[in-house]
Amino acid sequence: MSRHPQFAVFGHPISHSLSPLIHQAFAQQFGIALDYRTIDAPADTFAEAVKRFFEQEGGRGANVTLPHKAAAYALADERTQAATHVGTANVLTRQADGRLVAHNTDGAGLVRDLTDRHDLDLRGHDALLLGAGGAARAVAWSLFEAGVQTLTIVNRSPQAADVVADAIGEPARVHTRYWEDLGNIGCFDLIVNATSAGTLGQSLTLPFALAGARAVCYDLGYGKSAFSFLAWARAAGALHAYDGLGMLVEQAADAFELWHHKRPDTEPVYQQLKAHIA
Repeated sequence: MSRHPQFAVFGHPISHSLSPLIHQAFAQQFGIALDYRTIDAPADTFAEAVKRFFEQEGGRGANVTLPHKAAAYALADERTQAATHVGTANVLTRQADGRLVAHNTDGAGLVRDLTDRHDLDLRGHDALLLGAGGAARAVAWSLFEAGVQTLTIVNRSPQAADVVADAIGEPARVHTRYWEDLGNIGCFDLIVNATSAGTLGQSLTLPFALAGARAVCYDLGYGKSAFSFLAWARAAGALHAYDGLGMLVEQAADAFELWHHKRPDTEPVYQQLKAHIA
């Protein structure tokens, strides 16, 4: 076993993950020799693999991606407020006393990408969130806390959307509509796609009327998985159409800071990744 603290990303599948590249690039900024690897863990072995990593292999921190974010949250001894709001975790940190802490940095990563990288002031925006899964829950809380004027959540299963809205508990600002109503619920100036359609190779059939004249459209995915939604956004006349690569880098920076107590410069890493996946 290495004498260095170990870091990893858990997922299934995981070979496609950009996390090792991102964290190595961050580490190079500070001259840190980093041991960071991917761990492919099917759902039935995830808990055992996490326990082994932290208790036997010198693990100090881990990123967690699909399909394990809810399981990671359940495993933890402590949970941050952001993780508790969402009910999932994308980061695990082992404390000096051995306790495992669950964090969720997804929503904060999205907001920072929009506000810092793309210079968008979210206050006063009418936002539409497509999807109600784990990533959508993180995004919903963070958009609400960042000051959007209204947040409308639409999901093919309306019950899941209701759960997200009810958890926030601000019916005057956060509410749900049926997927079948997308054609007549008006237009929005921020539309966030948090569905799994692009990842699954499916295209979303959305009415152009959803996009306001100055709409910003954002897909939580990146690369091929974001292509269909971003093509729709441009065809609908959106002012800007962004993928989630910046969010990926920003949420990773939060994890890096939690583990190493240093804040990396995300912009050069973002530009490096854009070139890498182009």
